[in-house]
Amino acid sequence: MLKKIILAVATVSAFSASTAQAQEKSILNASYDVARELFAAINPKFVEYWKAKTGEDVKIDQSFAGTSRQAQDIVQGKKVDVVTFNQVTDINFLEKNGLVKQDWQKAFENNSSPYYSTIAFLVREGNPKNIKTWDDLVREDVKVVFPNPKTSGNARYSYLGAWLYANEKFNGDQDKIKEFVGKLLGNVVNFPTGGRAATVAFAQNGQGDALLTFESEVINIANDKEYKDKGFEVVVPPVSVLAEFPVAIVDTVVDNRGTRELAKEYLQFQYSKDIQQLLTTFNLRVHDPEVVKATEAQYAPVRTINPTEVLGSWNEIQEKHFGSGGILDALLSKRR
Repeated sequence: MLKKIILAVATVSAFSASTAQAQEKSILNASYDVARELFAAINPKFVEYWKAKTGEDVKIDQSFAGTSRQAQDIVQGKKVDVVTFNQVTDINFLEKNGLVKQDWQKAFENNSSPYYSTIAFLVREGNPKNIKTWDDLVREDVKVVFPNPKTSGNARYSYLGAWLYANEKFNGDQDKIKEFVGKLLGNVVNFPTGGRAATVAFAQNGQGDALLTFESEVINIANDKEYKDKGFEVVVPPVSVLAEFPVAIVDTVVDNRGTRELAKEYLQFQYSKDIQQLLTTFNLRVHDPEVVKATEAQYAPVRTINPTEVLGSWNEIQEKHFGSGGILDALLSKRR
């Protein structure tokens, strides 16, 4: 009887140790709302890569939502090892709360942004309103759809794209810039909280003449089997905003769970040539010189403007434009 008890205890202990070890070989990646298909493609490749390199099995768990919501959840205790966001400001929020190191943008190349995009327009078949540039979006006969910049990362970039274009057009005249961006906001017929809902409003519910979102998402929607018969067309304006997709390790979590090495390797993996190539199949723009050259014809020519080179740091942009009582709030209050 004693032997059976000892054996049972040993079995339970071995099982517990095995379970703990399995937990150590997993990480949770929190990402933006429309990244489901992207990481469904990336994660199995990393699992295969890690197995070949170390002989160990690993599991990549995923969480998808608006990145501002994700950041709030992490601050409130959600145990996330890495974030792959579409907004620098949301990682800065984690930094301010002591969860991410202050120099997080120096941890990986290209300001810790393995890929990037810009804001483009999705228009209806034949482009009946002849929408070509940001100027067309402020015409009285044009209605647009994009999420609320207070809750959506890609919507903030849409707002900044219009602002940066107007800044050049009006040589920095703040009153004229605000008037321009205010007209654009006034032409918005639907302000959902996230990118998925904006797509539904435009593509399924027939609202608006143009949908504003990341170039990659615009192209993906136009090519989607669900919408192929609608004949949507992609318009990339000659000038638009640089939209970086930053990544970071959540330091407090990986140090507690002992997953730093795995987390770092997972994010670095997104810079590998194979994954850079994979990213282009989702119409994201990448940095690898060979991949850039090989896929050059895939992308429309566009001059992108980095918001931080014109408007100050992301913290300054967040406070001035998107903070409570900021410029965005003032412009939204005047929507006609």
